Amino acid sequence: MARNSAETRRRLVEAADKLFYGHGIQAVGVDAVALAAGVTKRTLYYHFKSKDDLIAAYLDARDLPTLGRYQGVADGPAAPAAQQIERIFTQMETNARNRDWRGCSFVRAACEFAGVTNHPARIGAARHKKRFEGWLQDLLEGEGIKDAAALARQIMILFDGAVTQILIHRDTSYAQAAGAAALTLLQAHRVEKAPVRPPQRKGGARKA
Repeated sequence: MARNSAETRRRLVEAADKLFYGHGIQAVGVDAVALAAGVTKRTLYYHFKSKDDLIAAYLDARDLPTLGRYQGVADGPAAPAAQQIERIFTQMETNARNRDWRGCSFVRAACEFAGVTNHPARIGAARHKKRFEGWLQDLLEGEGIKDAAALARQIMILFDGAVTQILIHRDTSYAQAAGAAALTLLQAHRVEKAPVRPPQRKGGARKA
């Protein structure tokens, strides 16, 4: 039967993706998702036992592709870390200029269910953000950056902070500012402090 097919499930997830991202998860009911997918609500519940399961599938479907797009833009491990990080924020600015841009789907999903412990939206968002942060850490470690884990977390904070500010103010220059801050942090982590030498007395060492 059609309702048993992977194609039907794919259509449901794609419909959920469009509606949840465009209008918000809580604002969209399963009836609207089923209608957009061209199936009955009964068929939707055959593939997903609850709306929460559909939410989890929606975020899971976005997880690796979202990360992959940024990895592709960054141009892989061949480019220097500074160049890759700069490209990440440039891509954010480009994305935000799109009239259909609604911010980060993972941050928005987590915020919608901020008061619900262990909700699939929060779990899915946390998994994606940890994966993104882990990629940044690997990138930095590849160049021998000191404290790569700490720097990756700082850049992640700048990334999500910029997305939020752009969403609030509709001003894409926040991406440029965050990118500049990320590069400043990267440069600071590159600096190796020279060993401190004791001051030399004029005229040489004093005789005993």
